[in-house]
Amino acid sequence: MGLPATAELPSATGPRTSARKSIVLVITSLGSLMVAVDSTIVILALPTMAGDLHAGLSSIIWTILIYLLITATLTTQVGRLGDMLGRSWIYNLGFAIFTLGSVLSGLATDATFLIAARSVQAIGGAMVFAIGGALIADVFPPHERGRAFGFLAFGWSVGAILGILLGGVITSTLGWRYIFFINLPIGVGAVALGLKYLPPSRRSSTQFDFPGFGVFSAALGSLCYGAIEAAAYGADTTNLAFVALGLGLLPLFAWVELRSATPMLDLRGLRQRLLGLSLLAGFLQSLGYLSVVFLLTMYLQGLRGLSPLDASLLLVPGYLVGALTAPWMGRRVDRTGPRVLATLGIVLMMGAVFAYSFLTLTSWLGFVPLISLLSGVGVGTFYPANNTAIMSRATPRTFGSISGLRATLTNLGTLFSFVLSLSIASASVSRPVAEAVFLGTSGLIGNVGAEFLTGIRVALLGSAVILLGAAALSWSRGPDGAEAAAGAVRVGSE
Repeated sequence: MGLPATAELPSATGPRTSARKSIVLVITSLGSLMVAVDSTIVILALPTMAGDLHAGLSSIIWTILIYLLITATLTTQVGRLGDMLGRSWIYNLGFAIFTLGSVLSGLATDATFLIAARSVQAIGGAMVFAIGGALIADVFPPHERGRAFGFLAFGWSVGAILGILLGGVITSTLGWRYIFFINLPIGVGAVALGLKYLPPSRRSSTQFDFPGFGVFSAALGSLCYGAIEAAAYGADTTNLAFVALGLGLLPLFAWVELRSATPMLDLRGLRQRLLGLSLLAGFLQSLGYLSVVFLLTMYLQGLRGLSPLDASLLLVPGYLVGALTAPWMGRRVDRTGPRVLATLGIVLMMGAVFAYSFLTLTSWLGFVPLISLLSGVGVGTFYPANNTAIMSRATPRTFGSISGLRATLTNLGTLFSFVLSLSIASASVSRPVAEAVFLGTSGLIGNVGAEFLTGIRVALLGSAVILLGAAALSWSRGPDGAEAAAGAVRVGSE
């Protein structure tokens, strides 16, 4: 049965509706930008933070992983919370919590404090990341969502550019703490805008999946802890036991979810071809691609001895092209459908990752920005197309839940992407050398540098293979993707 057109927001057109769309687009793009800034700015500052806080490899890597772990486990539940309590309210609260966590991160006195502060930041980031797509689906009709998601991807790419540039400049001049403090004025401004302008959304009756959330959190926590400790200190009985426990809990999680009336991850929804394949393609894309900047940072700072600023400048062109490509590609998605464009985006990213794997200890560094142009077009093409396909199968009642599911799988892929890359790359050399490279020690030449470069190359080739699988899934969604983008969307209960 279809819901009335006024189920979420008035369907009238005119200046007020256009203004509302513009305001929502600005605020959600700002949220995407802010979260993206933090995703790249921290990576470039890792070596400096580790030295200042006297932290080892395991501790400093957890400043990234704890953020990814918490966002991966919270996003679907936060999306559901938005459906229950109002998406605008949850979005604004998320911005406030993210800003608080940023300030606490800048005040950290040791690695433990920083990890705890990043946990607070992650809670807010999960709220912003999960609800943004739902807010767009609230106010934009199906035939305009591709363009809207294009601007959301634009905000992410601009944020990533700012993160890279500011990470290099701020870390080299003011110090790493200010990479977190810059979020304060952005966060305060965004909350003020959100409280004043974000429209209310209808609340729906649902409930949390506490059993699923508990099993899921335990599985991811065990897997990450065991894998990172093995990468940092070597595999032993304890670390392998944690990995085995995490793997063993995953089937239990699936069993719990399939029997839950309100599952945290609605695995049954994956049986819908367009939704399921689009979600899985997004998961594999993040698994295969989103640790590449981490691997490049190790290559540029650890093996080539570049400063954070110099390394950041080499990575900017790709993000800039992605930012410029995304809105234009979003409009193309509205006309042609997501299938071809999403698949093309993944293929371009796969080609870039494969090209990065040919870098050597003496390669011309200009190859890095040139290759990044290819990946930038891929990112700007894939995200608006795939997000449009996913949200086309959501109903007004489930915008938050589907957006949260998309965000969870993306964060889950990113989390495992870092774990796999770290484990593969560090397995090529001894643990002390791996730690030296990860923490930015320069001058690693000869056999040591060559061995570690081999590890990075293997990790990159593995990422390319994963992206090949993502492209296959993306294409397999079938021609019904175009139908969805053209406006044949299920807006009622299914």
